[in-house]
Amino acid sequence: MLRIALPKGSLGEQTMLLFKEAGLEVRRNFRDYSPSIDDPRISKVKILRPQEIPGYIQEGYFDLGISGWDWVQESGADVEVIADMPYAKSGAGTVKLVIAVPEDSEIERPEDIKPGSRITTEFPNLTRKYFDDLNIPVDIHFSYGASEAKVPDLMDVVIDLTETGTTLRRNRLKIIGTILESTTKLLANKESMRDPEKARAIDEIKTLLLSVIEGRGKVLLSMNVPEDRLESVIEILPSMKNPTVSKLWNSGYYALETVVPKKEVNILIPELKNQGAEDILEIDIRKIVK
Repeated sequence: MLRIALPKGSLGEQTMLLFKEAGLEVRRNFRDYSPSIDDPRISKVKILRPQEIPGYIQEGYFDLGISGWDWVQESGADVEVIADMPYAKSGAGTVKLVIAVPEDSEIERPEDIKPGSRITTEFPNLTRKYFDDLNIPVDIHFSYGASEAKVPDLMDVVIDLTETGTTLRRNRLKIIGTILESTTKLLANKESMRDPEKARAIDEIKTLLLSVIEGRGKVLLSMNVPEDRLESVIEILPSMKNPTVSKLWNSGYYALETVVPKKEVNILIPELKNQGAEDILEIDIRKIVK
């Protein structure tokens, strides 16, 4: 039923992991750009450059796809954003389209860039609009990759995506401005969303994917607590909602369950024990469906 376009390249690894954890594993051979997903809602899968995906979705070649907000804006594609998918190539979530110049340059802000400066970028449309808004005429050169390596020998300025800025700094470049902040998006064809059957399937796929993202970084804590220590234990729990509490049969204990951030659990467990919690279990979570 659904035709899905998934990104290759730096975003692809995290996308494949997400689909696998959602129970929608993408089965493919080496260099297989037409893999499959064993799910009755999905009839076709294609692996494409994320730059191309928004346009193909707009044109109706695919019902659903994943790409960055940066490529939606660069392409100008008229697609429906179904959900924000906060992950990037390293799993961090947000990337920035930044303006960078040599670290020894006197330029400290975009407004200082001289008219006629040579700019290298994979985002010519966003770049052109940005400098048109600043009323600074610049010479834009499309880059096929490794944009940062072209400054200063071939170009004066680079406009590129970054998560941490490490690659730019390694090439002795400094960031002087940000054009756009981008996250990964789940995108749909607008005509497909008007089809009740496809819209329902798209919503179900979205629920599965978001449940994995929601579950990442969280664990389920289960413990037994004496009745006289119950309030003390509950007070220190950073739970998503009120914890589940139930009386244990024929005893003075209560069973308590709650979901907490995984990054806090190593500090939290000794505190819970000190407050009287016993038989503490830490359980990984695969999905949280809201």
